[in-house]
Amino acid sequence: MDAAAVSKVAGQLLEMEEVEVAPPRAHEVRIRILCTSLCHTDVTFWRMKDFPAMYPSILGHEAAGVVESVGDGVVEVAVGDMVVPVFSAQCGDCPDCLSDRSNICSGLPDRPGMPRDGTTRFSYPATGEPIHNFISVSSFTEYTVVDVAHVVRLEPGVSPAMACLLSCGVSTGVGAAWKVAAVEPGSSVAVFSRRRWASDWQVAQGCRMRGAKRIVGVDLNPEKRVIGKRLGVTDFINPNDIGGKSVSEGWGKTIVLGLASGAATIGIPWHDILRGRSVVGSLFGGLKPKTDIPILAQKYLDKELELEEFVTHDMGFDEINTAFELLTQGKCLDPVHHLDGRGKGERRRGQAQGKCLRVRVGVTD
Repeated sequence: MDAAAVSKVAGQLLEMEEVEVAPPRAHEVRIRILCTSLCHTDVTFWRMKDFPAMYPSILGHEAAGVVESVGDGVVEVAVGDMVVPVFSAQCGDCPDCLSDRSNICSGLPDRPGMPRDGTTRFSYPATGEPIHNFISVSSFTEYTVVDVAHVVRLEPGVSPAMACLLSCGVSTGVGAAWKVAAVEPGSSVAVFSRRRWASDWQVAQGCRMRGAKRIVGVDLNPEKRVIGKRLGVTDFINPNDIGGKSVSEGWGKTIVLGLASGAATIGIPWHDILRGRSVVGSLFGGLKPKTDIPILAQKYLDKELELEEFVTHDMGFDEINTAFELLTQGKCLDPVHHLDGRGKGERRRGQAQGKCLRVRVGVTD
């Protein structure tokens, strides 16, 4: 039996429970989670009362861990490998995986439960009642089982604390600038920030890495100016200070990323499209996980990609509800949890009281 933080009721505290984690079936990998972070997608689903949210469930999808066992047919990872599980699949065989124009795997489309059979590997030991998994990962647990199409192997060198950041937020932000916008050297870019979202300044970092000359951060929170500058923002605009003026004129490309609540819509004047403007959606930054996450990991090792800036606290796994509280109150952008019991409540460098970017949490052996 293993410990897990189980979500039983929408918006209520997660409950630490002993759960049964079944062995991996064919094409599956069982992972011992070393470090997991809390993403706004977790919070969005945690608040949902109806489908696609399902209860009880184990949330979490930003993580790093070690392969504990593998099922039949798994050849690309082995016991002991450092891996990051990713919500976005890459089967490697479907037309979309084989195309340079898409990162949405059609071989294993999104569905509740495990990708190949719709079942779950989690249950309550006493009753056998199933516990739903979450977007193919479920990382708020000591052990999880993930389809190999959702598992990325990393070479030694990147710590689990940093590796887990590559499994969603960092890749989504940097990838949007790298793969989807394809920002060109010398170009000008505006990054519109969501008040409590971490990937906005990751987008800025991606633009800097691509050689953008001017990176305008647009945000209502002036306190985010400092970290924005450190990550590449050259100018900062508060929309309340410009009297409704547009930040751009003429042609250009708008990249939309992140999870919107409800039935949000986008309205585009037809004459803007005729003048050369375009709007493009971006899921997981347009990255193919198995191909591109190792590239980002190497860029981190080569000191081209900043990760430490987004970690401000270390917390124990049993403090996960505190991390939810920090995030929902706007005191944190993206909490991270250590599953090795280290650094409970530790405040990282440059962290002002009551304001954090990430919290790191983990599970004890």
